Amino acid sequence: MATRTSLFKAALDRPGGPALGTWVKLPALESVELMALAGFDFVVIDLEHSALSIESAAQQIGVALLAGVSPIVRIPALDGGVVQRVLDAGAEGIMLPHVDTVAQARAAAAAVRFPPRGTRGVGSTSRAGAWGALPREEYLRFGQEEVVLIAQIESATAARSAGEIAAVEGVDALLIGAADLSTSEGRSESDPEIVALIAAAVRDSLAAGVPIGNAGGATAAAARASAEAGYRFTLMSNDASLLGAAAAAAVSAGRTVHDDEPRKDTP
Repeated sequence: MATRTSLFKAALDRPGGPALGTWVKLPALESVELMALAGFDFVVIDLEHSALSIESAAQQIGVALLAGVSPIVRIPALDGGVVQRVLDAGAEGIMLPHVDTVAQARAAAAAVRFPPRGTRGVGSTSRAGAWGALPREEYLRFGQEEVVLIAQIESATAARSAGEIAAVEGVDALLIGAADLSTSEGRSESDPEIVALIAAAVRDSLAAGVPIGNAGGATAAAARASAEAGYRFTLMSNDASLLGAAAAAAVSAGRTVHDDEPRKDTP
């Protein structure tokens, strides 16, 4: 059996603009399949801001892997049992919201890694171990070397500690949560103080040698702005919003036909 490597890490290493991903919030396998067909590098299956269950996430992870798009799962909070189940379901990484301190980052890193680096239990008869067909050493190697932990920076405290959080062993990437960060300070995302905080967090993360990403819009301008800001990966909207926008555009196009235009008589 060929050695498995991380699709997410490969996308980060590819030259060019930032790696492209999107959030998955709908409990439909077709959602992940469509995102893969669209050409996204990765999807973040969102267990924080959706009604998705772990069972739904596990099924979506399987579709993602078969379709060649990296599955990352955002969990709602640090729970070792949830981390273990999601990773054994085959996820290539965990995204954890509201990581404000080095201590929280270390706890998350420990939950994601096997001993001696962490506390994750061994379950090689899962999808991550090819249902027992993968040699135990390879299952352990992927879990230690390829699985990623993405810590979300969503407060001023976290932004000011971004470099220290990025330097924690086992933290592989950061994600700026601009909406939560600005809301926590009672400001808008465009406020100069918020912009400066985020720019400093990006600078400090990159100085620590750790890639950082953001959540942006589904436009060329948004992707270009992400690249110019130094982000190595960006999340472009989500499956529900993309579906809604496409539906709204279709209806808008259809409504441009006026009732008073001549119509062909039906034979």
